[in-house]
Amino acid sequence: MSSAVKPPASGPSADATTVSFPGAERPARTRSVDSHGVRIAVYEWGDADAPPLLLVHGGFDFAGTFDVFAPILARAGHRVVSWDHRGHGDSEHTALYSWDADVRDLLTVLDSITQEPLPVIGHSKGGGLVTQLIQALPHRFTRFVNIDGVPTPRRHPDVADRERTRMLAKELSGWLDHRREGPSRVRKAGTLDELAERRRRMNPRLPLEWLRYLVPIGARRDEDGWRWKLDPVMRFGGFGPWRPEWGLARLPGLSVPMLGVIGLEEEPMGWGGRAEDIEPWAPRGSELQFLEGVGHFAHIEEPERVARLSLDFLS
Repeated sequence: MSSAVKPPASGPSADATTVSFPGAERPARTRSVDSHGVRIAVYEWGDADAPPLLLVHGGFDFAGTFDVFAPILARAGHRVVSWDHRGHGDSEHTALYSWDADVRDLLTVLDSITQEPLPVIGHSKGGGLVTQLIQALPHRFTRFVNIDGVPTPRRHPDVADRERTRMLAKELSGWLDHRREGPSRVRKAGTLDELAERRRRMNPRLPLEWLRYLVPIGARRDEDGWRWKLDPVMRFGGFGPWRPEWGLARLPGLSVPMLGVIGLEEEPMGWGGRAEDIEPWAPRGSELQFLEGVGHFAHIEEPERVARLSLDFLS
């Protein structure tokens, strides 16, 4: 039996409203794949016969966040492919989410593109997913661009072990309570501008015009207003058991050439990594680019610059 659950029924189609943004292009083709009973929405930019290049978005994002970045790569001669992670965008919601399920979805999408090795670009959570799959299946990839997807360990609070245990128990109880309420949770409705402003709290460095552009793509319009399509049960840390240290420990063993593009401006959704945090873990032969004045969403803040770095490395 499929574990997928349909998102709540929506009202008028989001396609009834469009917002333009300079340089943004919607995908040339859309399709879906079945990943172990979950319908995954897949998108492509560029010539269908061009060499494929895979893009992997971050947590709480969706493939539409590549609408400026992907066309630049496509114009350089690539068939650019991305997808909405389960519970994100137009992919199905599921009863439960886990990091390993996202890795399986990545492999399903990869298999739907080609059986030959291909280059991949991953942002944030997407960079972590790709890192794990490369470690397991290095022969499926040629080169890897990791955009601010290199986790750095968060500092533990300077508290006694007994108090830390109490804090952990409170965190786990809160997570279980959140899961129990999942079936009844509904995201708060609002106007297009209100949803853009809400997203700006997490992405304060991104222009409001860009966030307004994303609403009709990543949200649906119901009778009482717009709602983000993201599964309401999702919250930070909601991708299953995972720790930043686990991601870092995978890096030195990568056998696929990697370019790390790290924004140095700290913001709510970023890792806040510095050269001294990352360089000791970098795979042998990797390249690292630390960008001053750029935040976690480097490919959105400076798409031409990050695309140029990526294309130079991939070639």
